[in-house]
Amino acid sequence: MPLIAIVLAALAVGFEQLVQWKYGPMGIIAFVALTVGVKARNTVISGTGAVVLVMLLARSG
Repeated sequence: MPLIAIVLAALAVGFEQLVQWKYGPMGIIAFVALTVGVKARNTVISGTGAVVLVMLLARSG
């Protein structure tokens, strides 16, 4: 079980670094808002984070 938690944490940190490298500070803010909103079960915060991430993805693609 601890191995799975370590692997998941490493993947999360890696994904966060990828978002920051590719989409800058706004990508990190959106990713954090999405994560916090999902953990807090707040649809407004998670929806805002998701919309900003989609807009960043659409802009770069």
